[in-house]
Amino acid sequence: MFATTRWSLVVRAGDEKTTASRAALETLCSTYWYPLYAYVRRRGHDADAAADLTQGFFAAFLASDGVAGARQDRGRFRSYLLASLSHYISNQRDKANALKRGGGKTPIPIDTAGAETRYGMEPSHEVTPERLFDRRWALTLLDAVLSELRAEYAKRGRGPLFDRLKPFLTGDGERGMQGKAAADLGLSEGAVKVAVHRMRARYRDLIRRHIADTVSDPEEVDQELRDLFAALSV
Repeated sequence: MFATTRWSLVVRAGDEKTTASRAALETLCSTYWYPLYAYVRRRGHDADAAADLTQGFFAAFLASDGVAGARQDRGRFRSYLLASLSHYISNQRDKANALKRGGGKTPIPIDTAGAETRYGMEPSHEVTPERLFDRRWALTLLDAVLSELRAEYAKRGRGPLFDRLKPFLTGDGERGMQGKAAADLGLSEGAVKVAVHRMRARYRDLIRRHIADTVSDPEEVDQELRDLFAALSV
């Protein structure tokens, strides 16, 4: 399984300009730009500076020099990306230089207004930039998993089933409410319990697969799971 993970493709992208490796890297960066933006904001930069620094970092990272330093034995892509960003910020002399290495390009679209709305709802400023990054990384990963799972159900014409049972998947559903869901769906309560069980199993599988995409060794998956769910308690 790990021979074709995105992290492996990221490593390969440092040497090979293949469409697959580039697409894998851009997908990871596009998915996880907000955790990095939140990290920069929590380090004391204003919204404009944070957007410029995040965009400039991705421009440099995708250009090659960030990718060239990637090695699969460095472990988690999450940790590598954050360390790379910290190094990039420390090397910036002023905000005006943030995009120069990328030639003014914007490889990762950043909705600054939307990002600021999200940032305004983050935990108190007592949370460190690193812990905020981990929390946002975890939430972004779970959002991606839910979107993929919903798409799978929709593809089979079962989107309404997913939407009705989603609260039981995420823990928002109240005990004893499966009977109400069964009535709404025109199913037996037993059928709903089976559907919820299968949905939860697939949800867990997808979480593990998404995490596997960002670590270098299968033995790291369980630890990454523990770390990410611990981050959600912030």
